[in-house]
Amino acid sequence: MIKLKNINKVFTDSDRKVYAVQDVNLAINEKDIFGIIGFSGAGKSTLVRCINLLERPTSGTIEVEGSDLTKLSSRELRIARKKIGMIFQHFNLMPSRTIFNNVAYPLQGSGLTKQQIKDRVHELLELVGISEKENAYPSQLSGGQKQRVAIARALANNPNILLCDEATSALDPQTTKSILRLLQKLNDSIGITIVIITHEMSVIKEICNRVAVMDHGKVIEEGEVFSVFSAPEKELTRNFIKTTSNLQKIEELLETNSSMVTIRPGELIVRLSYVEKNASEPLISIITKKFDITLNIIFANIEIVQSAPVGGTVAIVSGERKQIDQALAYLREKM
Repeated sequence: MIKLKNINKVFTDSDRKVYAVQDVNLAINEKDIFGIIGFSGAGKSTLVRCINLLERPTSGTIEVEGSDLTKLSSRELRIARKKIGMIFQHFNLMPSRTIFNNVAYPLQGSGLTKQQIKDRVHELLELVGISEKENAYPSQLSGGQKQRVAIARALANNPNILLCDEATSALDPQTTKSILRLLQKLNDSIGITIVIITHEMSVIKEICNRVAVMDHGKVIEEGEVFSVFSAPEKELTRNFIKTTSNLQKIEELLETNSSMVTIRPGELIVRLSYVEKNASEPLISIITKKFDITLNIIFANIEIVQSAPVGGTVAIVSGERKQIDQALAYLREKM
């Protein structure tokens, strides 16, 4: 659906060159919900704006549905952009227009009759669950309602792709979940391909099937969300994942010599992690019975990512050392 080949974007600040995007290659499949994550300044927003040529790359090619956008004429590019919707962090609604007229705006000059435009706007407002607000103004809406309007407007021309540039960053956690559920619904019901830019790993975990991690303009890791969550290769990725889990609290407790992690001679603290999609065996129950040891679970954090468990537990293991060693060897065989 989308192929980015050797994308570079260089800005000139006075006499200094800023390499916002460096040699990025990505392939985004039809009906993907593809996440691009990175800290501020990583280049992710610049990269997503290159997809529809709001930012023209310094070098490289951008193929959307088989067409290289960098080689299109201005007129051809305008037509191609109609099939790429985009929503933003701050909604970008027109404050002097009603919700109806905000959504109808992209349909001006489309050749549709007034009645056809009216029907299309009503259809879109119904789709995003905000039809009762068609005569209201943006100032009368909550943040989540404004983003629903922005999504409806982005869908006006029946795009095949929806770009979301930090679309949930200005929203509270509950509203963020409702917007993510809406995006998932749109992906399921109309098959739209979605590209999500975010700095929150929880957003990636909630909705995406694939993810790319960016740092200093480069993609440093990419893959299926489950694979990246269960076996991250880069330290930056591991740090992002830690923000969605409470398992890292064990490190804080160890650093502060908390009584929760005080162990007696012969005891061990172990961290057990799910790393396979078919991780369904009751391993803790098995090893306690098989090797006559005790596991006192301190923390547990199991989440469902792509319909499979990801996470693990931290526990204090006690028993005869020989039995503990055999139990750990047994667990390693299951890795």
